[in-house]
Amino acid sequence: MTRLEVNLELNRVEGDLTIGVTLEDGVVVDARTVGSLYRGFEQILMGRSPRDAMVITPRVCGICGTAHLYSAVLALEQAWNLPVPPNATRIRNLCLMAEGIQNDLRQSFLFFTPDFCHTRYRDHPLYDKLMADFEPFKGVMHRETLLMTRRVLEIVAHFGGQWPHSSYMLPGGVVTPPDARKILACRSVLDEIGAWYEKRIIGASVDEWLALDSAKDLFTWLEKPGPADSALGLMSQFTRSLDMHRLGAGTPHMISFGAWCDPVSWGPPYNTHLSPSGFYDGDTRQLSSLDQGLINEHVRHSWFRPYTGGLHPFEGETVPDYQPGTDRYTWAKAPRYGDKVVQTGPLAELFISGDTLIRDLHDSEGSSAWLRQFARVRRTAVELVRAREMLDELAANLGEPHYISSSPDAEVDGQGCGLVMAARGALGHWVKIKDGVVEKYQIVTPTAWNASPRDSNGELGHWERSLIGLRVQDPDDPIEVGHLIRSHDPCLVCTVHFLETGKRVRFAP
Repeated sequence: MTRLEVNLELNRVEGDLTIGVTLEDGVVVDARTVGSLYRGFEQILMGRSPRDAMVITPRVCGICGTAHLYSAVLALEQAWNLPVPPNATRIRNLCLMAEGIQNDLRQSFLFFTPDFCHTRYRDHPLYDKLMADFEPFKGVMHRETLLMTRRVLEIVAHFGGQWPHSSYMLPGGVVTPPDARKILACRSVLDEIGAWYEKRIIGASVDEWLALDSAKDLFTWLEKPGPADSALGLMSQFTRSLDMHRLGAGTPHMISFGAWCDPVSWGPPYNTHLSPSGFYDGDTRQLSSLDQGLINEHVRHSWFRPYTGGLHPFEGETVPDYQPGTDRYTWAKAPRYGDKVVQTGPLAELFISGDTLIRDLHDSEGSSAWLRQFARVRRTAVELVRAREMLDELAANLGEPHYISSSPDAEVDGQGCGLVMAARGALGHWVKIKDGVVEKYQIVTPTAWNASPRDSNGELGHWERSLIGLRVQDPDDPIEVGHLIRSHDPCLVCTVHFLETGKRVRFAP
């Protein structure tokens, strides 16, 4: 038996990521996910005015700043029990959808599919098509995705003034009201993105695509001339030829915080969404309501000041304690739902919300790298439809308020949590306010769920588990690891909680 330790530093991910794997005769038998930078936003916020979160938290990430802003403002509104006018929620949702569309498209065609152009695949019968579509900076899809994703972010700029790092949401609403000019401009953007999505990505109408409700119908549809020649068709043909629909299952458990607050009914107790929240237990195959009280974070294998077991974010802490040479190996914590290792992202969001096609594919083939990426392309269509709905509702309610002012007496001490489905999955902010300032602030990101290290019980995180059993053809170029990890859309800048240690952290298990 040949045993080999391999460290892979991934590019084309958001942030700094090292994957350490142990190979026995070319098969992964152990894995560790290493987030190699500490950032400390939770520490930055302590002792500050709670409203500073509106400016600071959008800078957690350069891709999903809207999601962090949304989570932060929801946490403060819950802490202060504030009402929110429907138009404010519509604008927030619209901008979050626009940010999600740009991320899902960029991740698919700027981060994931460029690996298909690797020279290892030059003898594959689809290689010429893959290069024509996905070659970085030259392929049609690569160039057009750059153009279209810049275009869709204009929606955020219309209401937020800029993207990224916008601060246009505030407790009680948003700073800019809707008007006819903004609505017409945003409709123009959605029309252009939608037409391109139908022509290039799915090769059919959005209505036809979303009407597919079974695996059998999908695979028949993918053989039709339009879909077969689309980016989705090419991506599916190639990934399935590599058996990616059988690889990277990871944990069977999934979590969603619920997509997009319901504009009409949003307010105390803050639990109604356009797409429902929930937890799927992969062992019992049962879906249950989300209980945020079951969320806890472990640091047993992280470079933070130790504590026992897992702590709920209201009681948690993020105190750096770099300990090289130990069995601690990452700046990421290990979030758990109860004692369950969970995965989150577009697959979990659509599965829990009841998408019949995603559920049928999951039931017939299980979770996989292909299905995660497929779900991301599917969700883009849902976002396009929902964004149009938000615009139509804004147009029908132009005279309604976009902000409800609260008196200073309303901003009292308290605690609140803001839960949203960001582009990469379940994102939560938890705040405790005491004597008018932030006493505690905790952020649990989607990649923290997926890229978590081992917990106090030694349970591997989802990515780590998803790599076990993977066969690696060339240890010096383990592209198979890249395929599986990139299918999750890694975002380490959100997840590691900027402290230079003086050297690159490389961990050999």
